[in-house]
Amino acid sequence: MFRHSLICTDFSDGLHRLVRFVPSLAASGLQQITFLHTVAISQDREVPRIDEESLQAIRDRLSASLGDVPAGVEVNIEVQSGKPIDNILQVSKSNGVDLIMVGMAGRGLLNEKLFGSTTMGLCQRTPLPIMTLRPQLISTYTTEELDLRCRHLFQDLLLPYDGSDSADYLVQRVQAIAQQYPEGSLKRGLLCWVLEEQNRRSLPRDYDKDSALEKLNTVKAELVKLGLDIDVEVREGSPMNELLEAALERDITAIAISSSPTNRLVGWSIPSFAEDILRRSWHPVLYFPPEKR
Repeated sequence: MFRHSLICTDFSDGLHRLVRFVPSLAASGLQQITFLHTVAISQDREVPRIDEESLQAIRDRLSASLGDVPAGVEVNIEVQSGKPIDNILQVSKSNGVDLIMVGMAGRGLLNEKLFGSTTMGLCQRTPLPIMTLRPQLISTYTTEELDLRCRHLFQDLLLPYDGSDSADYLVQRVQAIAQQYPEGSLKRGLLCWVLEEQNRRSLPRDYDKDSALEKLNTVKAELVKLGLDIDVEVREGSPMNELLEAALERDITAIAISSSPTNRLVGWSIPSFAEDILRRSWHPVLYFPPEKR
């Protein structure tokens, strides 16, 4: 599904463990894997100073964990100083990355607002797909479990769909990737439409259950043409709760989402469904930033 990935780690998120699983990541379709760690610039009497010893120690640490690299796979280790987001954007561009992988700690909204979030900030500044992984899970997987997870990162996606422009855009991105990368790392998907409960003062729904199912089957037909095994499901209730429940019931490997071009995760005062999924999902989340208009 993707070929050139950038895996960003601060050593508290567990993603540094993935350096030992390059063959497993290659089995998911990746051909170039870059690991990036950013070291803060130290302050010595208010004069910024790059700690070269720390940079080299971390390079040595990551390199020592690197095992056998399969033929045809390129691995790069980048350890830089400065601001994490700036380094991620620069390395992504210079290495031709088509996927960024980061940890998502799941801190509260108040902490994110006060201290900032590298992941949320990155979602606002890059057009590249971003996969978020929970440190609490990556850190506790056994070697056998993590090997299997790395092999199946993109195998079975949950695709939330509601007939909106952002939902159609998400499907288009998945279609484009499935066509561009024929190695078959993406095999299955679940198109899930949640009809939100209506109260007495709400406007009538644009779709009822039958019309939503009909629309889902139309979208399914286009994805099936690409060789994907697609199921459809219509639920009723809270979109967030029902989608997370669907992810638990279906053996999916990641939830794929996008957001409206008019709400590109733009700020704390404008919460979005995509932001809520990124914060609340324990499953990996594959976020496709919308095209700029």
